[in-house]
Amino acid sequence: MNLKFENFVDTLQGEDILAKTDRLDEVLSSGIMTGNEALGMVTMNKVSPESDIREKDGKIHNVIMLGSNSYLNLSTHPQVMDGARQALDEFGYGMGAVSNYAGITDIHKELEGRIAEFYGVEDSIVFPSGYGANVGIVSALCSKNDVVINDAANHASIFDGCMLSGADIKVYPHKDMRYLERILSRLPEEKTGRLIITDGVFSMDGDMAPLDKIVELAQKYRCRVMVDDAHGVGVVGKTGRGTAEYFGVTGKIDLNVGMLSKGPGGLGGYCAASRKVVQYLRLYARSYFFSTALPASVAGGLNEVFKLLASDNAGREKLWENINYLKLKLSEKGFDIGNSQSAVIPVMIYSEPVLFELYDKLRRNGVYVNIVTYPAVRRKECRMRLCAMKDLNFEQIERAVDIIAKYAREYNVIS
Repeated sequence: MNLKFENFVDTLQGEDILAKTDRLDEVLSSGIMTGNEALGMVTMNKVSPESDIREKDGKIHNVIMLGSNSYLNLSTHPQVMDGARQALDEFGYGMGAVSNYAGITDIHKELEGRIAEFYGVEDSIVFPSGYGANVGIVSALCSKNDVVINDAANHASIFDGCMLSGADIKVYPHKDMRYLERILSRLPEEKTGRLIITDGVFSMDGDMAPLDKIVELAQKYRCRVMVDDAHGVGVVGKTGRGTAEYFGVTGKIDLNVGMLSKGPGGLGGYCAASRKVVQYLRLYARSYFFSTALPASVAGGLNEVFKLLASDNAGREKLWENINYLKLKLSEKGFDIGNSQSAVIPVMIYSEPVLFELYDKLRRNGVYVNIVTYPAVRRKECRMRLCAMKDLNFEQIERAVDIIAKYAREYNVIS
């Protein structure tokens, strides 16, 4: 059987439009390892260093959790949970309207103000989903007369927004500043609407975009800059304000985009920018205008999150102790972990069949990690993605790495 992801995307000649679902089901029901075996596991408790998960066969077992984006464990922070409860009691569990109509409260407005203050800008707009934030921002601000220049490793939601915008899309190899300048230097003079977009921390590699160089090139070639710092906010930078702070270019980013579902531990996305830009997005970002607002309970919890982030009391230092210890233990065992500079740590496998089997064995033997292969990365660069969390202890990290190493040796991933 041909297991390639792309073979189930298009309708074949002579097929009914739903025939591809039959073809996919045949493969997934065959017993052949596809990497999908662990997708859809049910978690039985709050996000924590050790979690109970329920397999598809109904069996429940415990795993050390290295697959959560709640890096700072803020989703279970008492102060955050109290803020969410208070908002739930006051406004109920849903808003029942889009933000531009009757869907927001003073709690939502407070959140937007706190995010703007966090970045030192005039205003911010909160979207009910992170994916929708990127799609809405890019497709609203860019059009057929503009050019968008992307790092090849940008998140899928950014590329989807670019395609919806109708803009001319350029792509440079991951973090290749010489190639970026080559693209910029060849742009026609009449192409004056120019936007460079990059992740701050890249979600599959855990490394950071060289924002100092990007800002320099943007100024030289008259471009605006958008940074999606989903995996950077609260984690990197001297006070946890992200990649721009790390590179000393705070205030030089035109569109500060972030996700409320990663370090903040909640739901949604945002753009912090000038008052005029935010005003425009409220009217032209379709994923904002046509989406029901975040529940007040989520916004209430996030207000407490940004209080903690603003004062740098969210546990960033303890998180970094765990990041560094996890990287150290993986390196000591001989794993290739790339050049991670964040809580995202890739463990390179390079072989899809090996990855599928190793991933399955780890989960069944007490360690939950994320599997990453095509279309998120090229097949020959497939990997496991490990995420460090603040509440992990060193004993749990050591135990998890020992389990990973035990089964990795069986497949000659390490010697």
